[in-house]
Amino acid sequence: MKKLLTLVILCSTLLLSSNIPKSVLKIIPKDYKVLNFTKGDLNKDKFDDAILILKHNGEDKDEFKRPLYILLGSKGENYKVIAKNSNAVLGYFDGGVFGDPFDGVTIKNGYFSIEHYGGSNWRWTRIVTFKYNKKKKNWFLYKDGGDSYHTSNPDKVSTEIQTVKDFGIVPFKKYNIFK
Repeated sequence: MKKLLTLVILCSTLLLSSNIPKSVLKIIPKDYKVLNFTKGDLNKDKFDDAILILKHNGEDKDEFKRPLYILLGSKGENYKVIAKNSNAVLGYFDGGVFGDPFDGVTIKNGYFSIEHYGGSNWRWTRIVTFKYNKKKKNWFLYKDGGDSYHTSNPDKVSTEIQTVKDFGIVPFKKYNIFK
């Protein structure tokens, strides 16, 4: 059974890696692998850019940060690291009984969102959205919020969303989901 599980993990890693351009694979540090690679136009220049999130090979045994890279694309799927933040994605142990809370990345019209889901009897989502500022050539925190509900009453959902009015101007590199 253990050999079968190892084979399944290896095959899924190879499948994910086969969809990632060589220019991106080169930046992955030793002991890390790809958690998520999502393409879209992050800076509205008509080229596919990407969000790359990495996970440490031993993160299920110990706490490790998950680096998120903003990669700007050009012709031929060449990507350049433009920004990195190791405090933008919740860790493997931050999701409660559901375990890993990471749920995905969405890119649309110069915005990108990092999505999380977790909990136990109290379930929660957290979606953190960044918006590109063309003048400043940078991404800034746009919204940070989510929903929560108790499993005994799933129709009673509480929503909390903070915006720039609440947290001020926060550049992507300085954002910290843990604060």
